[in-house]
Amino acid sequence: MTETVEPAHRTTLQRQPIVRRDRSVFGYAVRAVVIGPDGTPTADERVEHLLDAEYRLLDVPALAGDRPVMLRATTRLFLGEQTPPATPHGLVLEVPPALVSRTDAIERLTELHRCGVRSALGGYRGSLGQDVLLAFVDHVKVDVSLDPDQLGTLVRRAHAAGATVIGERADTPERIRVATELGVDLLQGPMFERRPATTGRDFTAGELQCLELLRLLSGRDAVQDRTAKIAHAVASDPELTMRVLHLVNSTAAGVRQQIDSVHQAVVLVGPQQLSALALASLIEARPATVGVLWAALVRALTCQTLVGSDAGYTMGLLSAVTAQQRLSVEDVVSRSGVSPDIAAALRDLAGPYGPALAAVLAHEENDSAGVRATGLEPFDVAHAYLAAVPEALATATALSVPFGP
Repeated sequence: MTETVEPAHRTTLQRQPIVRRDRSVFGYAVRAVVIGPDGTPTADERVEHLLDAEYRLLDVPALAGDRPVMLRATTRLFLGEQTPPATPHGLVLEVPPALVSRTDAIERLTELHRCGVRSALGGYRGSLGQDVLLAFVDHVKVDVSLDPDQLGTLVRRAHAAGATVIGERADTPERIRVATELGVDLLQGPMFERRPATTGRDFTAGELQCLELLRLLSGRDAVQDRTAKIAHAVASDPELTMRVLHLVNSTAAGVRQQIDSVHQAVVLVGPQQLSALALASLIEARPATVGVLWAALVRALTCQTLVGSDAGYTMGLLSAVTAQQRLSVEDVVSRSGVSPDIAAALRDLAGPYGPALAAVLAHEENDSAGVRATGLEPFDVAHAYLAAVPEALATATALSVPFGP
């Protein structure tokens, strides 16, 4: 009998990249989560009918682009009683511990494989029931926060059975280091480490020009004066000039005649696209790095929604590029000339914008308690994040298209 669930329960999605050791994206792990009246996630077993309803509405291409999606299975999905969402680039069904003890588990895994659906053993801890299934799954998911000796044993056992090991909770530099040393093949967690070690390197001339562009875009000069300064900053850098002209003259821009003027291109592209373009140049965006750019733009758009102004967008962009490029926060704050409020958020998650950035960082780590600690609701943050995903993908794809020779 299905337990009655109060109307106050709300369903949302958690989404994290699964990356290779070089941080290129293998796929995206997606899980439906039901938030209870107290703001905490409800156990899946109590609300599977709500999870199934969410999966029936899932737009996989919008969430995963051209990468496989890993979906946390419900009982109906596992048994084939519900058709999985359309996944043009591959589906991996994650089997949670609650389904491992089923007497027909091996039969179901065999059938999934026959139908072209890969499988992953979720929450692997080396139990007898899980070990029986090792030979029938493609992937095994382990918690990289475990004691290194225990983690190493689980990795060796999974590899011996021929499974690829995915490390969950790979959200700190130390966990990533240990997991990599112990042979974990793929890492699931935020695209950007929260506090990576900085490189201490100097900025290149191109990076300084991009930061100057971001400074101008976040400034408060009169619109006419600012546009002239922005056009000058773009025109002073050959690569920025090519990127702006390429973007404005692309088919997606819809202009009726070729634009050759940098000033006109700057006006047509607009400040938000120019900010994204500066970010693309900072991370040297190309098709192979579209996942990195996508993640950065999702963070920026989500921060913009939560803050309610373009300052949030700038904050999210700079937060992402600082982590991805392993730059000093102080250097980025100084070079970009952002406001004291944005600087406080980047430095210490403080000031009026700090809670929004802290909430987005916690959401990217699937940390609902961390989101609540900021004073924001996990459901609201999750929906702002998910709403940003398709827009960010469209922008990232457009900006990472090769141009020139």
